[in-house]
Amino acid sequence: MLAHMEDFNKLQDLLAESRQKEKELEQRLAELNEERRKSNNLLLALEKSEARLRMAVESTQLGTWDYYPVTGKLIWSAECRTIYGVEPNAKIDFEMFAEHIYPADRAFVESEIQKAMSPFGNGLYNITYRITRFDNNAVRWIKAQGKVYLNGDGIVERFIGTVIDITETKTALEQVTNSEKLFKSIAQNIPKSLIIVFDRDHRYVFVEGDLMTKLGYNSNDYAGKHPLELGPPERYEANKQYYDRVLTGEQFSIERKADNGDDYMVHMVPLKNDAEEIYGGLIIALDITEFKHAEEKSAKLAAIIDSSDDAIISKTLEGIITSWNDSAQRIFGYTADEMIGQSILKIIPDDRKEEEPAILSRLSKGERVEHFETKRVAKNGNIIDLSLTISPVKDKQGNIIGVSKIARDITEKKQEEMRKNDFIAMVSHELKTPLTSMKSYIQVLLAKAQKECNSFDTNALMRADVQAKKMTAMIQDFLSLARLEEGKIWLNKSQFNLQLLIQEIAADAKFLSSNHNIRLQDCDEIILYADRDKIGQVLMNLLSNAIKYSPRGGNITIGCEKLSGKTKIYVSDEGVGINPDDQKRLFERFYRSKNEKVKTISGFGIGLYLVAEILKYHDSKIEVDSTEGKGSTFYFFLNTVS
Repeated sequence: MLAHMEDFNKLQDLLAESRQKEKELEQRLAELNEERRKSNNLLLALEKSEARLRMAVESTQLGTWDYYPVTGKLIWSAECRTIYGVEPNAKIDFEMFAEHIYPADRAFVESEIQKAMSPFGNGLYNITYRITRFDNNAVRWIKAQGKVYLNGDGIVERFIGTVIDITETKTALEQVTNSEKLFKSIAQNIPKSLIIVFDRDHRYVFVEGDLMTKLGYNSNDYAGKHPLELGPPERYEANKQYYDRVLTGEQFSIERKADNGDDYMVHMVPLKNDAEEIYGGLIIALDITEFKHAEEKSAKLAAIIDSSDDAIISKTLEGIITSWNDSAQRIFGYTADEMIGQSILKIIPDDRKEEEPAILSRLSKGERVEHFETKRVAKNGNIIDLSLTISPVKDKQGNIIGVSKIARDITEKKQEEMRKNDFIAMVSHELKTPLTSMKSYIQVLLAKAQKECNSFDTNALMRADVQAKKMTAMIQDFLSLARLEEGKIWLNKSQFNLQLLIQEIAADAKFLSSNHNIRLQDCDEIILYADRDKIGQVLMNLLSNAIKYSPRGGNITIGCEKLSGKTKIYVSDEGVGINPDDQKRLFERFYRSKNEKVKTISGFGIGLYLVAEILKYHDSKIEVDSTEGKGSTFYFFLNTVS
């Protein structure tokens, strides 16, 4: 019985132990279930976190990479493969990656990788460089960042990081940089300017220009600084109102005058972004001092032109009128509106239209046409006598861009000269008849006195004959002048022996003076084709002048020199000479020298004028070489027949 009780008790103990273990097992199972639940929750949270991270990475187009240097394994995310242009399932390794680093950047990238993997570095990797895509070799800019992980032995076992394509950002940044450089270059090269950019706090962003020092901006670095930090407070206070106006969106310009009198135009412009928000202001100050002076000068010139009694007209090189002053309207009868844009041929008579191309041809070569006398036709059909002065108009580079013409109405003057010439011609003609009779009487009396050997009468009559010849020459000059100015002079050309003509002229000239030795030199066997009488008149005038302006006597030479189809004819004396100022005007009508030594010598100043005009009709020109106190040589050229 006792044995059965012991077995029963043991059984009870085993049952109790079993129940205890069962409870412990249930408790452990409950704990495991709780741990499983927590693990599932953690896994779910992790999956959510990874999903969010994946979404964030995908939204930013950020690629990830994982590199194991020991094995050489390289893992790229889908975004990283997209950036490099690699197919999703294509194999990739470090060597392939290195081959697609842009050649010019490869050494730099490899050096930065080695620095990051060095045991002595900080293990960080952050660079910007270029790659060539695998699919199309397009060059792209990327930014790569990474972190190196070392094992216990200090060996790199893992290198992970991110990569992002920044090509568009880089391009935009370069464009901004280039724009800033361009703006700065423009600002630096705008002559006589000051360019200022400021932000909404009135702080300088940019200050450039060659007026900086002149306007008191002496700092080398203005970026980010307030005007109060760099300049006198009173200058900022005076300009603050303009800064504020610009930042409200107002654009305006003001003129300012500096203490030294210089003038400036200041332009104030608001700066806006793409959203039309004002982020700053632009100030452009330009020195307009020269412009103001030119404006004042132009206003004065315009006033002179408007008030001038002469017609002042400008035109293009094609003869199109571009300006027409009040006097032009008064003289020609056309208003400015009627003439501007019209051809100048509108006021040129039909028989003078060839003048215009000839004048324009001379002007296009830079020549100036002065005191050109011609005729023009007014609106009412009247023919007007004009004296024209025409000049080329040039731009700053010296290019001829137009023509300026000053026209003076000389109709009354021409009529007065005509009346005067008519009077001179009439008087000269009337004088010639009694003078011819008087010369005849003198010749008769002179012959009688010489026959009777009456020295006193002979001498007196010879002097009277010289004076009569002077009077005849003077009358002839006046008649020639009158015919010349009436345009009635004509040439009667023929072949003649120059030596014979000179001998005749010299023989006549000897009656004018016994104190001079008149010599002929090298004029044999020269045949000319010209108007013999008028060339004789030229030589007589030159000989008479040589005698008059050599009061102490001396040699007077009439010489000739053959030169390749032409003959140079000259008359030289040893007289008082001519100063350079007188030489410039010597052949003008009625011009008389201001030299005190010759003021007492008689004359009207028409002899050399007639000489010049007669030679002009012969396509020649009178010229002079002279030295005061030593004498003069007048010379001209004529075509030689033989």
